[in-house]
Amino acid sequence: MRILVTGGLGFIGSHTVVELQNEGFEVIIIDNLSNSSEEVLKGIVAITGTMPIFEKLDLRDKKSVQDFFAKYQDVKGVIHFAASKAVGESVENPLLYYENNINALVYLLQELEKKEDASFIFSSSCTVYGQAETMPITENASIQTAMSPYGNTKQIGEEIITDVAKVSSINAILLRYFNPVGSHPSAEIGELPIGVPQNLVPFITQTGFGLRDVLSVYGDDYPTADGTAVRDYIHVVDLAKAHVIALQRLVNKKNETKVETFNLGTGKGSSVLEVIHAFEKVSGKKLPYKIVPRREGDITEAYANTDKANKILGWKAKSTLEESIASAWKWEQKIRG
Repeated sequence: MRILVTGGLGFIGSHTVVELQNEGFEVIIIDNLSNSSEEVLKGIVAITGTMPIFEKLDLRDKKSVQDFFAKYQDVKGVIHFAASKAVGESVENPLLYYENNINALVYLLQELEKKEDASFIFSSSCTVYGQAETMPITENASIQTAMSPYGNTKQIGEEIITDVAKVSSINAILLRYFNPVGSHPSAEIGELPIGVPQNLVPFITQTGFGLRDVLSVYGDDYPTADGTAVRDYIHVVDLAKAHVIALQRLVNKKNETKVETFNLGTGKGSSVLEVIHAFEKVSGKKLPYKIVPRREGDITEAYANTDKANKILGWKAKSTLEESIASAWKWEQKIRG
């Protein structure tokens, strides 16, 4: 069965391609390489022994999307990762985020709508909850006003998919993930941010390796145990496996409604300082860091209630924070030679 993975050379996308191929799916990757590298294909092949089909194209170009689906008419499902994803950047450049994250989604759905049957997995985010009123966050938590244009694109994206599914043959699962970290245990693929990392863990590992002088901790005056922001850090391989399970659910017509929603996290919150200490423990290195003012768009805490995914999907995150950080550190050391 042919599955399209958009953004399939990115961090989560590449790990999901590996898990799909391990389960026998034939994968086609679309990526415009704006935040990834074609070198990632070598890592995927090294792990799975299979080269996925790769099409370099920009999903913002409607004609290119139409041409792709004309060429590959037997695509049965789409896992849609391709999107800009940095909260801070979205605040500074909102139009980039609205164009990239909304237009591409619309063009994909317009093509899938033409099919008699299509499965769509959407890479959503816990940012749709904003600063949730209670912890841990369930799927029934109210959708707060978005704290950033990035968060807003995920909210709008979910609404678009829900509206389209009502009037088409598309069945969809919205996966709201918390904070993906780590790398494949083989260290053949991992997180490879271009430029200055926007996420905590790659900034930590780059600082640990000496590429960055000091790690900035954005705020120590949050109403948390140690004053730093709390997030739910999930190993990327655990996350990737959930996508395969969700896809199989749709393909096998096990979904109970046209659009289903699941949180993907560990169910445990960790503060920025706890992540730093976890790195210091697994690496044996002291990490230089400094406290700086909070970033606009950041929330105090977010961690998942994963009961729904555990029960209905039969999925559960397995890796601990230390295991996730250790794999990220192994990857950092490998790519720096």
